[in-house]
Amino acid sequence: MQAGTLFTPRLAEEAIYSRLTCLPIESLPLTQCVGATLRENIYAERDQPPFDRVAMDGMAVDSEALRRGVKRFRVQGIQAAGTPQLRLVGGDDAIEVMTGAILPLGSDCVIPVEQLEVTDGFATLNAAAVNSPYHNVDRRGNDSRQGTLLLQAGTLLRAPEIAVAASAGMARVRVSSQPAVMIVSTGDELIEPGEPIADYQVRRSNAYAVAATLRTRGFGRVGDDHVPDDEHLMRERLALHLTTHEVVVLSGGVSMGKYDLVPKVLQQLGVQQVFHKIEQRPGRPMWFGIGPQGQAVFGLPGNPVSTLVCLIRYVIPAIAEAMVPSAPRPNAWHWRRRLRSSMRSRILAGGHRSRRLGAPLGQSASAQWFRRFLEPHRDGRLRRTSPGAQHLPERFRYHGVPLVTLNGHELHHSPHSGTA
Repeated sequence: MQAGTLFTPRLAEEAIYSRLTCLPIESLPLTQCVGATLRENIYAERDQPPFDRVAMDGMAVDSEALRRGVKRFRVQGIQAAGTPQLRLVGGDDAIEVMTGAILPLGSDCVIPVEQLEVTDGFATLNAAAVNSPYHNVDRRGNDSRQGTLLLQAGTLLRAPEIAVAASAGMARVRVSSQPAVMIVSTGDELIEPGEPIADYQVRRSNAYAVAATLRTRGFGRVGDDHVPDDEHLMRERLALHLTTHEVVVLSGGVSMGKYDLVPKVLQQLGVQQVFHKIEQRPGRPMWFGIGPQGQAVFGLPGNPVSTLVCLIRYVIPAIAEAMVPSAPRPNAWHWRRRLRSSMRSRILAGGHRSRRLGAPLGQSASAQWFRRFLEPHRDGRLRRTSPGAQHLPERFRYHGVPLVTLNGHELHHSPHSGTA
């Protein structure tokens, strides 16, 4: 590629993925694995259910006795969940059973408590009682057999997956090590929330948004720093972060201004630039490089929406790729769909105008991307939406990630690079 030529989003993705270092594997107690990425297959420890399991509270009887017309049974005993298996003495006997208990030997049917009456140690069935072998019984192995693959390496461990791993007897599991991520915002104009602020200053908000987005996706080892526009101090602080973190995400300082010092300082620290600037809006000034020990360094534009667009479009899928190198590569379309799906239930009431993109986007649309957000439609084309009177952060949050290429043409769904 010629010097000065912008990377397309697809080329940017490939450049990032091809230089990632696979994160190591660690064995953790199951209780510490929520949000982690599984790095081993988990198989069924035994049949599930491991025995013929009682599905309702009631009486366990022999269905053959029911076919012979027996309606009154002597209650022989009680089979509770977690107790050794009892044996039915005779065809005219019944054993009271609890949900989850092992089915007593000699019985093959459970009559629910609603369909019988117990008096003086005898259970009398009413007319609603069903005569069917293994009625109200979960048969052994009905869910899975011993050795069945339950969870595949690369699976994100959430509450259901943690329960499956526990049911397989896994006290510890092998997962990808959580990457240590340092978020660094740059700029003399940034002031922390709660601190006194002058008319010419702005609040430091990007770092909070980046940290929140990473944590909601299961990345817990997230640090935060603010570095002023001072070359010596920036070099000192970034040198420290590069020695203690696998991923460094910078917000601001990557454009063409006199005080956009990030690319220069990173070069001095031995970070090899892979690309600077992408053919997209918002997010054109994005920078990416690899540190001396393989650290992934992302320089995101300082504009709040540009920061989040590039974070979701490139940074999060890249970290996921490093955690599961053998998994199919995520793309922006995939992450964008997940973002919209997770937020759909929180969309504010009130309609918004939408019209199909039937022609290439004009330059006015490119210049005013913040007023027109792109939504995928069921037919695979994109829609341009006008969210109405909501302010910018709400529009970003509820209408997904806008990406408009610099040549102003309509975006199409690509199986490799999402909307690129």
